Amino acid sequence: MAMFVHLTPAANAARIRKSGIRAASHGRDGAKGLFCFPVLPSYTLTHQWLRELARHGGPRGLVAVHLRLPDDEPVTVGHYSNRPGRTPLTTTASDAVHRVAALEDPRGWEVFLPRAATRAEIHRVRAVRQVTGWRYFPDSNGKAPCTCYGCRVRGEYGSQRLRRRRPHPVDGPAPATPVLLARLAAAGHPGNTAELCATLHWFGFRRRGPLTQLTHLADHPDAAVRVALVEAVAHWRTPGVDALLQRLAEDPDEDVREAVAFTDG
Repeated sequence: MAMFVHLTPAANAARIRKSGIRAASHGRDGAKGLFCFPVLPSYTLTHQWLRELARHGGPRGLVAVHLRLPDDEPVTVGHYSNRPGRTPLTTTASDAVHRVAALEDPRGWEVFLPRAATRAEIHRVRAVRQVTGWRYFPDSNGKAPCTCYGCRVRGEYGSQRLRRRRPHPVDGPAPATPVLLARLAAAGHPGNTAELCATLHWFGFRRRGPLTQLTHLADHPDAAVRVALVEAVAHWRTPGVDALLQRLAEDPDEDVREAVAFTDG
């Protein structure tokens, strides 16, 4: 029998002891199952995923669920990055353990069981040290964290302070409204198209905005600016947005009309 560890929020511990581990949808290809990692002699390597998973876990931390699988149980083993040479391989549970144990650096590797784990397969559920493992990616210490929309975790402790200290050139945080209005005024009319579009991009991060001070851009001679205006105000809750979008839906430029239609979808 091959031994693996599955990390899960502490709130799930009672249910797992009673009925096993549920199969969840696998984000990459829609397959259902659960992720786990072989139990190695090194405590740190065995629980290496803990700090990364804890970024999305519950307030009570994570627990380690040890489960025994038959040696010939079909599983998939590979590196989370899915880089060339590390693509997932379908094999058996015992072979997955041997492959991971033989790696010079097993950090970032994972095993996927394409089914649920039954109660009989649960060996034990125990507490683990919450400071074990890496965050973001192996060897991330000493490297500046990425603050793009895809990497950041909404509501994570310290995330707002990090974004203010290291603003992303595309994903913000956005400058204050008076600063953006000053940029629009400085760009002039018709002004610099690239500067106008870049400024309107930041307005799109807001839920409300100074609509009356942007409406004149609906008559801008460059269609790219009118498209940027649609994308900036489409999701605002400011009164008058619907009327502006209806007006732009009849714009003579096809790209502007398509931008409005896309927001309706």
